Amino acid sequence: MTSQKQAVSKLCILSIASIPLVMTLGNSMLIPALPMIEKQLHISSLYSSLLITAYSVSSIILIPIAGFLSDSYGRKKVILPSLILVFVGGLIAAFASWKMENPYSTIMIARIIQGIGAAGAAPIVLPLVGDLYKQDEQASAALGIVETANTFGKVLSPIIGSLLAAIVWYIPFYGISALSLISFLLVVFFVKTPPRKVNKVKIGKFLKNTMQIFKQEGRWLFPLFLVGGFVMFILFALQVYLSNTLESTFHLKGVKKGFILAIPLMVLCISSLVGGKLIKGSKSKMKQVIIFALLLQACSLFLFRGYDSLLLLLVIISMNGLAIGLLLPTLDALITENIERKARGVITAFYSSARFIGVAAGPPATSLLLGDHIGLTSVVAAFFTLYLVFLCFKKLQI
Repeated sequence: MTSQKQAVSKLCILSIASIPLVMTLGNSMLIPALPMIEKQLHISSLYSSLLITAYSVSSIILIPIAGFLSDSYGRKKVILPSLILVFVGGLIAAFASWKMENPYSTIMIARIIQGIGAAGAAPIVLPLVGDLYKQDEQASAALGIVETANTFGKVLSPIIGSLLAAIVWYIPFYGISALSLISFLLVVFFVKTPPRKVNKVKIGKFLKNTMQIFKQEGRWLFPLFLVGGFVMFILFALQVYLSNTLESTFHLKGVKKGFILAIPLMVLCISSLVGGKLIKGSKSKMKQVIIFALLLQACSLFLFRGYDSLLLLLVIISMNGLAIGLLLPTLDALITENIERKARGVITAFYSSARFIGVAAGPPATSLLLGDHIGLTSVVAAFFTLYLVFLCFKKLQI
């Protein structure tokens, strides 16, 4: 009983929550600095957006492997080396930016290293929380805190990114390293995982077991993966669009721009905390929240245009943030609580991969589509969201 109390102490949960917070900052903190990076490195907006995409793409490929390793060898044994990789990648990117004449390629390599680290850190948090709690209601509340930390990282990222980039444009890379080191120390000292039987499985059997789970549960898992990936795509596409628009249309830069970027993300953060408390481990409530949030996102996308009014633009993007904030903890809970513990790591890893696909695709899509075809793109996205409503209504038989 004592060990269980220690395992779920507030310090333990806050330390676990620091992982997605740092991983989010590791990507989103660069968004407000992208225009400055373009000028310093003499690159286009597409090339600068690839610094976000590189982080996410390397994560997509390796997340399922990290999930397998965490199921086989333990969660902390995967998380801790991964945080070190994020730390090292940040130092490489910062040093290259400081000392090299043409550092873009080296920064890209460093971002890939950080993405590999992210693959073994943030996605393992979901099964780790699931391991700590036996009751679904407690797990849902804890997952709500973790997802709130994730979204709070998105709130802080434009402010911190703008502040650090205002000193020197490459300082955010050092910031990512410092934060990952802090998270590493928190996990080492305060996260006490409950004893669990190590489930070492050969890769062949692992693949067979994974295919069997998807065969049995794929009917409801695949729609949720699709929703998770799509909402992250919309979130990052709108953030990059807003960052660029604040400079090009409204002539806002630096810390002021960072605070305005944080407004829709603050709505998302508060909504995420409310969403985690609202579902209370109830699967029927989870389905209702998912459908409501998707309908709200569809409305925001139908209304989204290249407005001349900053207030109107912020209201529409904040409406979308409200929807995504409700969705994220609900998706986390529904997937985590409905998969048996021994397979939880790999299934949540595939879900995290789907989310990272959205993160990877969002910034370049903004550069290629939103500028010239903003109205048509948002309407298409709205109709696809309505399709997701239909899919969830039909497939989530809860």
